[in-house]
Amino acid sequence: MIVGINHVTVIAEDRQQTLDFYVGVLGLREGERPQLGFDGAWLYGDGPHALVHLYFDRPPPVQRAGVIDHYALTSTDLRGVKARLDAAGVRHELRRQSGSGAWQLFCHDPNGAKVELAFDAGESL
Repeated sequence: MIVGINHVTVIAEDRQQTLDFYVGVLGLREGERPQLGFDGAWLYGDGPHALVHLYFDRPPPVQRAGVIDHYALTSTDLRGVKARLDAAGVRHELRRQSGSGAWQLFCHDPNGAKVELAFDAGESL
C-alpha cells in the first residue's frame, strides 16, 4: 500500500537561486546525499528523510510543469514563512480552505515549480 509521498525532484536551472529559495526562504536544509554519479542536492525538513531532490546536471524540459500542477509540503510557522517570502520578494497567494480552515500558501520556485505550503487551521497571521 502507498502510505505517503517520499520526495519530489526538481530540475534546477540555477543552483544558487534554487538553494536560496528552498534553504534560505523555505527553511529546508541541505543534507546527506549518496554519490549518484550526477550533480544534485537533497533537502531535508525536520525529519530524517529528504523531501526535495534537486538535479543540477540537466536542462529543464521545454514543458516545465508537464501534467503535475504542484506539490505540497506540510509546513509550520505561517507568519514566519510568509514574512520570509515577502522579504525575498517571492510572489505568493494565501488561501484558507472553507470548512477545515487550513491555510494554503502557493508560490513558484526559481525553476517554475509550483509549491504549496500547507499549514494547520490553528496557525494565524
